Parts: sequence; structure tokens; C-alpha cells
Amino acid sequence: MSTLQWSLIILSSVLIGFSKTGVGGFLLPVIPILASVFGGMSSTGILLPLLLAGDVFALYYYKRDGNWSDLRKVLPWAFAGLALGSVVGGSINDRQFKALISFSIILCLVLLVWSERKGAELKLPNKAWFSAFVGLTAGFTSMIGNAAGPVFTVYLLSRDVDKTEFMGTTTWFFFIINAAKLPLQIFFWHNITLSTLSVDVLMLPAIAAGAFAGIKVFRLLNEKLFRIVVIVMTAASAIRLLL
Repeated sequence: MSTLQWSLIILSSVLIGFSKTGVGGFLLPVIPILASVFGGMSSTGILLPLLLAGDVFALYYYKRDGNWSDLRKVLPWAFAGLALGSVVGGSINDRQFKALISFSIILCLVLLVWSERKGAELKLPNKAWFSAFVGLTAGFTSMIGNAAGPVFTVYLLSRDVDKTEFMGTTTWFFFIINAAKLPLQIFFWHNITLSTLSVDVLMLPAIAAGAFAGIKVFRLLNEKLFRIVVIVMTAASAIRLLL
């Protein structure tokens, strides 16, 4: 890889670690950065093991804070979304793959801005069909572009959870989803190889550095600032992808 590619993947690794223990919105800029450098599907093969490594760091700090009642409602449908995404992703070319990544992030941005404008008035249905919709959408967008964070964020913010429970529930959800995606990408998409894994292993120190920084910053954020930072980072990543 070129010096530019190495620089971007190191930056991305730091942001992944930071997003897993601090502010999840910092993950979204990573998606268009890696997609622009390595291509659509190829970038997801490099990104997924990095995300799993970040999930492990996050679980160390937030494993006791997850809300399993919410998780049980969406996880079965998220697995269905993963299956659908694996079929769609495997049948399109790289240009179409990038377009789907772009659409996923823009959709998520709209959802986040809408939820923030509604504020305390945001009352999403506490119904089985809505949990199914969130699960399917999160699973599909996670498989295609690792961009399911805002979908799940809107779901949790609408349930008015505090920031610690938010981090715990989000951490468990994406650890389970990312672990389920691993065999799909190895055996169906063939975009995770010994070569890509060797790059991921070299990035572990950068992920760890970002994770420790995220913990420090997370403790300083109040609830309102937490929500604003998530929105701003999502908007920045969507604009970067369009450009």
C-alpha cells in the first residue's frame, strides 16, 4: 500500500477505537474514507476485523450496561437483514456497492436529524413491527456499509436511555452483529483474506489508543452534548462521502 493508504487506515483505526468507547458517530467518517481508498466491498473486508477488535475493547468497559430486553427485540430481525445484505452485496459491482453505502449513510443522517428536531416529542412505536423494521434495516445497512449505527442510535434515543446504557446496549448489539458477519464475508464475499488480516493486526495499537482516548472523552460529555456530537459527526461523514 502507498503512504497515503497507510496513513488513512491508521487514522481510521484510531477513529474506530474512539467510536467504540466514546462517540459512535466518529465511526461514520471511516466508512467513506476506506471505501474511497480500497473500493466498496474490499474496504468492508478490511474494516470488519477492525470493528470487532474495537468491540472487544468496548465490551471490557460496557459489558454490564446493556439492555437485553431491547436487544432481544431487534437481533433476530437484524440477522435476517444480514442475510439479505449478503445476497444483494454479492450480486452488484463495486460502483453500485459504493452507491448503496452512500444511500445507507444519508438515510441514517436523515433519521438522526429528524430525531433531534423532534427532541422530547419523539415517540416511536413500541411495537413488534417497529422492532422488526429497525432490526432489518440495521442488519442490511451493517452488512452493506457498516453504517447501521445511526439506525440503532435513533431506536435507542427514542427510548430515552442514559448514555451509559446507550453505550452498553450498542456495544453488545454490534459485537454480535459483526461476529455474525465474519463468516458471511469470508465464505460468500471472499473479501477477508490473510493479507487483509495482516493489515488489521498491525492496526491493533492504533485501535487501542483510540479506545482509551474515547473513554476519557466520554466521561466529560453531558447528555445534550453527546447527542449533538453524534449528529455533527454523522453529517460530516455523509458530506465527505458525497464529495
